Amino acid sequence: MIKPDNILVSITTTKGSDWHAMFAEATRLGLKECALFPTTLSEENRKEYFGLLEKSTIESCPFVHLRSDMTVGEIEYLANNFGTKVFNTHCGAEYPHLNDWSRHSDKIFIENVYNPYNPDEMKDWAGICLDVSHLENDRRLNPERFESFTKALGTYPIGCNHISGVGDKIRINGDGEKRFDTHHFDELSCFDYLKNYPVKYFSKYCALELENSLEEQLKAKEYILGLLA
Repeated sequence: MIKPDNILVSITTTKGSDWHAMFAEATRLGLKECALFPTTLSEENRKEYFGLLEKSTIESCPFVHLRSDMTVGEIEYLANNFGTKVFNTHCGAEYPHLNDWSRHSDKIFIENVYNPYNPDEMKDWAGICLDVSHLENDRRLNPERFESFTKALGTYPIGCNHISGVGDKIRINGDGEKRFDTHHFDELSCFDYLKNYPVKYFSKYCALELENSLEEQLKAKEYILGLLA
């Protein structure tokens, strides 16, 4: 059973996100806990992002998406100051890891995006970060990729999840690929696809990867809890 503490609202940094406004909103709401997605930020911008985090009411960030150039120092800063328990990143074929994270490999999970899981790479990490919206997109548009990822779910542990919306219209992403999944939702029905998947696919750490305001994310969280009850 998915519990309220398992689903985290997030401060994202993708193109449609306003992370400055999100930190201000977090403080206005008195938010104490969230996931972090400094995914698109350079090292210099991450300093500002973490500075706003420190000034906010947020005390705990159990789950963080690592950018490929993040340092061991940043990992330890988050773990020591905000209690981060799990991290995710992309596979090396998509975004080569620029620093040696092996000291923390037991809490770093590899996200399903484009490339199939490589057993030689996976032995160096803790398991899978299952992005359920990516999986649903592959179910609809890429059956071979979907089969590869679902097979991997029986081989490697799922340590964390991303949850985004899945719409009815195909869009073209920045890589020129057709996608149904989206980081912004307009209707709560964008999360109905989650009913396609068993509870065992959902971990203790499920981060909403959404560009919507935190208030809208909190509404999505309640809706998703109802779907997965």
